[in-house]
Amino acid sequence: MRLHETILSSGGPLPSSSSTASGPGAITLHDIQTGTLLASFKQTSSRAHSLAVLETKAAEGGFVLALQADKPLLHAYNFQKDQIASKIVLPEKLTCIAVDPRGFWCAAGTAQGRVYIWEIGSGIMYNAWDAHYRQVTVLRFTHDGAALLSGSEDSGVSVWSVARLVDDDAKDVIPLPERSLSDHTLPVTDISCGVGPYPKCRAITASVDHSVKIWDLSSGTLLTTFSFPKPISCLAWDSTERTFFAASGDNTIYQVNLYRQREDHRVEAVGGLGANDVIRIGEPDAKAKRERYIAVEDPVTAMTISLTTSFLLVGTSTGKIHVYDVPSHQRLRTISPSLSSAAASTVPLPITHIQTMLRPADLIGHVSLDIDPKASQGAEIVPRVVAPFQRTKDAKARERHEVSMILPPSMNEWCSSEELLRDQAFFLQPQSQDKSLTGAVGASDSARVTELEEEVRRLKGDLGKAKALNDEMWDKVVKKVVKQAKEQTGEDKKGESAEERKRKRTRS
Repeated sequence: MRLHETILSSGGPLPSSSSTASGPGAITLHDIQTGTLLASFKQTSSRAHSLAVLETKAAEGGFVLALQADKPLLHAYNFQKDQIASKIVLPEKLTCIAVDPRGFWCAAGTAQGRVYIWEIGSGIMYNAWDAHYRQVTVLRFTHDGAALLSGSEDSGVSVWSVARLVDDDAKDVIPLPERSLSDHTLPVTDISCGVGPYPKCRAITASVDHSVKIWDLSSGTLLTTFSFPKPISCLAWDSTERTFFAASGDNTIYQVNLYRQREDHRVEAVGGLGANDVIRIGEPDAKAKRERYIAVEDPVTAMTISLTTSFLLVGTSTGKIHVYDVPSHQRLRTISPSLSSAAASTVPLPITHIQTMLRPADLIGHVSLDIDPKASQGAEIVPRVVAPFQRTKDAKARERHEVSMILPPSMNEWCSSEELLRDQAFFLQPQSQDKSLTGAVGASDSARVTELEEEVRRLKGDLGKAKALNDEMWDKVVKKVVKQAKEQTGEDKKGESAEERKRKRTRS
């Protein structure tokens, strides 16, 4: 199967919108090269940071989780059909959602600053705690899923250890953040995590206070602050961590290079001097040549960089997706998901989520990962199970810990039932009782056992002789030494008494 990069986007009301209706929104999948509509998932309307996607991997299908605007409801989709796979009723209205890269955990935040974390396979609520003082605006897992970053309207960013959040021994303990990134002064609007295992990775955060900050998560220290003329609404970070794009409220996208070339043609990092290192973007000066700008006709609501880092995809408030070439900033094409979708409305919904991904192998009509069509007959990718999420903590369900799983049918291709039974017999029974496995070499094994037993008997006899000889030597040596010591002691005593008698005679 050829690999194709696609664009997954979703439309919904903006946070500032006064409309409470979900509207005829849809999640769409387009080809990044041609803009062709590949799939459309209907009956959804999500705000910014309210949609999470898990890509299809190996023989397990991916899924899409979409929080519904102003409703305590979560819609789950899989790529094998365009209808809702399940509707999950939530404890309360949620403002943002995130799924870890392995698809094990789902985290969501509320307007009151509370964060929930569920196990997707079982639906068990592992933790629910007050993480911030005000609304949680964005949640992000690190690339290895070991840490969860949460941003809030209280201007704070907290780093949480996932292992501690789901620890059974600490289920009654109030979680505490491992790091508190508290240098912003106004609400946090976006977070992006760098590549690498936690804590050996970096993160960038954007805020309404006109700044974007780069953090070292291993120490929680601030590396560099970039100051912009307008508030920053969304970020897009290059996977190589060389460049990031920041969209502001004046319909401008700023490209910031994190490395620059010196006069001696050496490359050096931009910033990295700590809290006092503030780099101002957009101000006219001699060094402003390294900053580059992209002017967009409409307000930017979502943004991402393609997997190949060749294209910048920009979603706007008018429901359009612009594809720009990163080196030249030239607009290549414009995609209108609301017009290509069957759920089109007279007023297009703003693009609230946009990302790129490989074309799912289990997309409608494409259910095989095998290259050989003959080997793929009867094989299909099994969709992942998204269990209904608990609305309260249930200690009994957590103790049972029942996880729903479906083994893919492709297992029959590499392991038959006869092989399983034979392997089971091999591990459960002693080898000497399995005649089918020892028939050819039984005689040689018996001769070898007899030879080893004879050697053991001979070694035991030699050991007995050596022990007897050692005891005899010990007795002789010890007796001789003791006898000599006694004789020496007696002579010393006799000599001392003779001297004493001589001294007495001399004194008298």
